[in-house]
Amino acid sequence: MSLTTPSPREFLAAAPSGTRVVVRYRVDGGFTDALGDLLECGEGECTVRTRSADVVIALELVVAAKQVPPAPPRRRARTGG
Repeated sequence: MSLTTPSPREFLAAAPSGTRVVVRYRVDGGFTDALGDLLECGEGECTVRTRSADVVIALELVVAAKQVPPAPPRRRARTGG
């Protein structure tokens, strides 16, 4: 029995909605990452809800993807004193 690691595209297609992921993908001049909750993954693209926006990523541009732990709780703002 051989275990193979799924491709990034296979991982994203199989991951349930709401899974916290990091997705590395190609952009002009290099690569960038989207870190957040996977909203959906279709035939040609996936959507990741990051802290600032929903990011739609063409699957042909994805070079890596994996599940990551939940975000740490946000710290409360300090008050002067």
